[in-house]
Amino acid sequence: MITQSLSERRQQTNKLVQELLDERKEVWSVYSHIAEMQPFQAEQPLEILVQQFCQVLIDYVSLAHFGIFQRLGDGSERRQRVLEVAEKIYPRLSAATEAAVQFNDTYERVEGDTLRRTLAQDLSKLGEELAARFELEDQLIRSLMA
Repeated sequence: MITQSLSERRQQTNKLVQELLDERKEVWSVYSHIAEMQPFQAEQPLEILVQQFCQVLIDYVSLAHFGIFQRLGDGSERRQRVLEVAEKIYPRLSAATEAAVQFNDTYERVEGDTLRRTLAQDLSKLGEELAARFELEDQLIRSLMA
């Protein structure tokens, strides 16, 4: 078994954190664009934008889950402080992930009046979940980068 040097692990961590921040930026950008379109009108090209948002949203939550938390869970991370932060935030982060998945499941194929009738309220709820998630991720990132 080949063990990674501390430098290699640190480089991987930095790369993973940067990928997460880039994905998060894209999610927030598309989210903001959709939110600025309110009140939603029939002539707006909303369906395609919402489908795009669902895709970047799932990519983002998957990266966090399969990139960072899988690494923490598989024993790759040895710093106790990082593990403590992860354990503390994981339940709330998981709830935010579930909200994102539920939003995706609801809106990845919804069209027309149904989309316009429910999107504003559900988008607002998701925005609150994303804001909470960003704060939690920032706590974890600070511990990873320390």
